Amino acid sequence: MSIPTLPLVLVVDDDPDLRELLQTYLGANGFAVDVAADGAAMRAALAQRPPDAIVLDLMLPGEDGLSLTRAVRAHSGIPILMLSARGEELDRVIGLEVGADDYLAKPFGPRELLARLRALLRRHHPAPEASKGLSEDHARFGPFTLDTPGRRLMREGLEVQLTGAEFDLLAAFLARPNRVLSRDTLVDLLKGYDRDPFDRSIDNRVTRLRRKIETDASNPVYIRTVRGEGYMFNPRGAQP
Repeated sequence: MSIPTLPLVLVVDDDPDLRELLQTYLGANGFAVDVAADGAAMRAALAQRPPDAIVLDLMLPGEDGLSLTRAVRAHSGIPILMLSARGEELDRVIGLEVGADDYLAKPFGPRELLARLRALLRRHHPAPEASKGLSEDHARFGPFTLDTPGRRLMREGLEVQLTGAEFDLLAAFLARPNRVLSRDTLVDLLKGYDRDPFDRSIDNRVTRLRRKIETDASNPVYIRTVRGEGYMFNPRGAQP
């Protein structure tokens, strides 16, 4: 009988007390935990054992969290929860723009981090019923195929790297083609995300997704903006 493997989290922070706290707390709540104090240690840990999620501090000595997020996103969709002591809105927007899946301002309670981390992993590895919105396991549009069970987007046999948040957004659009979806509707569909009245995270995710599926992201044919209402997904792209 095989023994279930605990989900592995890589905690990257230059504060040794916080690393020890999170390693102990997450370890007591069903996670295996690796730790790293800077970008070099993070890269070494990723090469040795890719984690299921990364908790990444924005303000690191040397290479900062934004640069490291870009490096991860160049080849992987591992979910990233970014931490920052500053907690400013601009930091949050930039972090999400470069590919972080969620953002948590310091100081924070470990229970809140645990809840956000579990939400990230649920979105990245959903239960089978979470994919009910798609009529098929493999939904197609243009040259793309969305492999729902495998959580992959393929273009003519080659994988397009998506973050967990980008995959969930695309799946939500594909499940509701040719319908205008407001930002509030999309937030509700992508359960687990926090928002506030000035939250632009949906717009940021749409922008990133367009860059990956549109021939010209400035003139999109799949994800159209409906002014004053939200977004509409057209699986056929431009009409002849």
